[in-house]
Amino acid sequence: MVVKIEPHIASHPFTIQPSQRPLPDSHSDLKSRYENVLAGIRNAEQEFHREPGTVRLLAVSKTWSARHVREVYELGQRTFGENYLHEAKEKQAELTDLDIEWHFIGVIQSNKCRDIAQHFDWVHSVDRLKIAHRLSELRPSHAAPLNVCLQVNVHNEATKAGMTPAELEHAAKEVAALPRLTLRGIMAIPKPESDFVKQCETFAEIAALQRQLLNFGIELDSLSMGMTQDMRAAIAQGATQVRIGTAIFGPRPPKQP
Repeated sequence: MVVKIEPHIASHPFTIQPSQRPLPDSHSDLKSRYENVLAGIRNAEQEFHREPGTVRLLAVSKTWSARHVREVYELGQRTFGENYLHEAKEKQAELTDLDIEWHFIGVIQSNKCRDIAQHFDWVHSVDRLKIAHRLSELRPSHAAPLNVCLQVNVHNEATKAGMTPAELEHAAKEVAALPRLTLRGIMAIPKPESDFVKQCETFAEIAALQRQLLNFGIELDSLSMGMTQDMRAAIAQGATQVRIGTAIFGPRPPKQP
């Protein structure tokens, strides 16, 4: 059921203002940011009548060093999301002593499927059946099945990857039958929107797509949606995993010319 957003609720935005915070150049900066995000998640669970602990934080560590990942790990975080394969593999090589659950959340090229299938526990960005089949074929037999989410492009944006809503049912049934994968849910990256009520409307559409799949008898338990600026709206509409980078690690440094 879609959460009805009352005007007085919509007027209280998530408190993190990443553009006003300094880069996390000390452990205390990271600690305060991380604890603020956790508090925001728990407050949103309570506010929107979600069961406590049902929303999982995925710390998005792209562009940040292995040192930063280690520091956030030491604060209690165990799940980290990476967008870029080469960068992720370098961090993984430095952090082999940590029991990190690695999630790949970036665009997937066919020639990267072998490494992704070998080095990650979750993949959120399966945007076409070809990629799902490749990941299943290349997942090592000794490893646990790879947890995957189907990426949906809910408004068919030309600049974004993802299946159309019309493709989801067929794709979900096919992926659920692949031997080395476990289909866990769907993922979406909606277009940026600052208005809380409009954010909720979009996330409600995404949640409705997941409910349709459940009604078709496809077992799913994950809804990966929501980032720093729209996390609260995502939780209001049923997100089970929120992907947060800036609010933990700070604004990313500008690219060098």
